Amino acid sequence: MGNGGEQPVEKEKSIPMKAQNEKTITVNACGLQCPGPVIKLYEAMKDAQDGDVINIISTDPGFFADASAWCARTKNTYLKGERAQNGFSVWIKKGQADQAFSPGKCVSPEGNDKSIIVFSGDLDKAMASFIIANGAAAMGRKVTMFFTFWGLNILRRRDKVKTKKTFIERMFGAMMPRGTQRLKLSKMNMLGMGSVMMRGIMKKKNVASLDELIDQAKKSGVVLVACTMSMDVMGIKQEELIDGITLAGVASYLGAAESSDTNLFI
Repeated sequence: MGNGGEQPVEKEKSIPMKAQNEKTITVNACGLQCPGPVIKLYEAMKDAQDGDVINIISTDPGFFADASAWCARTKNTYLKGERAQNGFSVWIKKGQADQAFSPGKCVSPEGNDKSIIVFSGDLDKAMASFIIANGAAAMGRKVTMFFTFWGLNILRRRDKVKTKKTFIERMFGAMMPRGTQRLKLSKMNMLGMGSVMMRGIMKKKNVASLDELIDQAKKSGVVLVACTMSMDVMGIKQEELIDGITLAGVASYLGAAESSDTNLFI
């Protein structure tokens, strides 16, 4: 996630000369909060040709550090970063030496995947989970998110779905939040007022909503897995989940975890 403090600016005076068929692509990521600028960079890089330069402008002061780290992990060339009139401007060249950027692939054949267990159904923790997942996907990593127990509520549809349930299953369903709009904060929820205030501040600061982060994760190829055992225990049916969810058990998660260099429990 973006660093709150201002990062050092690289002092290079000019961009290295490009070949005639190479071009500079300008990307405006102003107003976007983390991981928005990195996702914009990733999308622009997918459409660029080897040797093209991406000039991305952001108002996030942590983007200097994020862009540099992104280049190091995706084998692209960080040319320079400096203050601009409306924010911070970074120049990045696609490719590094003889190795070009390959969207959706790891730097090494295996071992760079990311896996996240989403156990909590709290709004703030769900936000953190998807911010990390989207950031990793924007760095070309395969990401698997395994939703279990209370985390399954994040994946529930907002509208009530008619399904055949036992009395206990109906009781569970009534007591648990249905979808992202009903999730509560882990701290300072204040009978729901904290969640309302948080969503209002996020909208004012142009921070992507949880629904938007989930949509972005799907578009980026993040694998969203619902734990079938937890679904059975909590009485959640497949029809109640949003589209694009994979049903699986612990073996599937462990398979993803063993090929990951990062495994988070949230």
